[in-house]
Amino acid sequence: MSETTTTTTNKPKSPTAHYRPETRLVHSGAIRSEFGETSEALFLTQGFIYDSAEQCEARFKGEEPGYLYSRFSNPNISMFERRMIELEGAEAARATATGMAAVTTAVLAPLKAGDHVVAAKAMFGSCRYVVEDLLPRYGIASTLVDGLDLDQWRKAIRPNTKTCFLESPTNPTLDVLDIGAIAEIAHQGGARLIVDNVFATPIWQSPLSLGADVVVYSATKHIDGQGRCLGGIILSSEAFIAEHIHNFMRQTGPSMSPFNAWVLLKGLETLAVRVRAQTESAAAIADVLAQHPKISRLIYPGRDDHPQAATVKKQMRAGSTLIGFEIKGGKAATFRALNALKVSRISNNLGDAKSLVTHPATTTHQRLTPEARAELGISEGFVRLSVGLEHRDDLIEDLQAALEKA
Repeated sequence: MSETTTTTTNKPKSPTAHYRPETRLVHSGAIRSEFGETSEALFLTQGFIYDSAEQCEARFKGEEPGYLYSRFSNPNISMFERRMIELEGAEAARATATGMAAVTTAVLAPLKAGDHVVAAKAMFGSCRYVVEDLLPRYGIASTLVDGLDLDQWRKAIRPNTKTCFLESPTNPTLDVLDIGAIAEIAHQGGARLIVDNVFATPIWQSPLSLGADVVVYSATKHIDGQGRCLGGIILSSEAFIAEHIHNFMRQTGPSMSPFNAWVLLKGLETLAVRVRAQTESAAAIADVLAQHPKISRLIYPGRDDHPQAATVKKQMRAGSTLIGFEIKGGKAATFRALNALKVSRISNNLGDAKSLVTHPATTTHQRLTPEARAELGISEGFVRLSVGLEHRDDLIEDLQAALEKA
């Protein structure tokens, strides 16, 4: 069995690193046992056995590579981290139990009382809770800005600002923020930029190459892609992971399970194929919905009428698997349409092989005040559609029939 260190840092260059993304998604990071299995083996173990007490001591001191405990590291988790490192172009990574564990750890672990965070106000409700409610409890101030307004980012930076955080495209209204410009502002102020890249996926956007310092994912979404398990990952430089993330996770325990890491490895093998197919269908569906008389607003990053179309072309390789649209008639009409769907199903997840619709005002963003939702463009008629792998014509016909009920 190949040995590994307790972190994913200080690795020799991978033999698969020079391949294209689709090949890396299938082969990168593989560890094979003496049996030479084709599919990665499942290392469903809590702990590991040492040859001697001296070896155990050396591993705990970090003097000898190898595994200690699955809360710290595990072959399946190491394989998942390595595969994501090569896909993202990062130096190091740590996998987490959920996407929110990744966000919370990446934001909180490097900070201390007296620090300051600037974040774009358009973000997932739980992310906003971390920034707006949780951090101040520990003496970490936060400022929310309109992420599209670069002047607001500049004015919000303080001498004690350590972190800037954003999603792009945003959840759920699919605003596309200028990652490069915001990274430059953050760096000029001595801060790091953390980007949640879930909606773009690593297939269509590479925040690290645009200037971001840290990328986080909910692997629950497109990376799994089939509604099976939870997971998250933080990707950054070796220094950031080693200095801020590794020990925090080792001591506090927001760790990914080996089984989930194995499932996510299987998901990565088909990530590029799924995301491409879903994006092509989403683009076709967006074109149809844009012309529908019962739709008052349509937002899709792949269309020329997207409010930030120029930014999309500059930093994304394609659109998204997600569409945002507003149904005329408010909540009652929207609920009638959602309840009439037969193929797309109501769920608060996304990135699945199955098409899923969400009503953000009553689910993912329900804890915000009506005024805060209105400021973000989350009306009572706004719907987020995550396009799956069904035939696009079935999805279009299903949506058209449901909209008649609105």
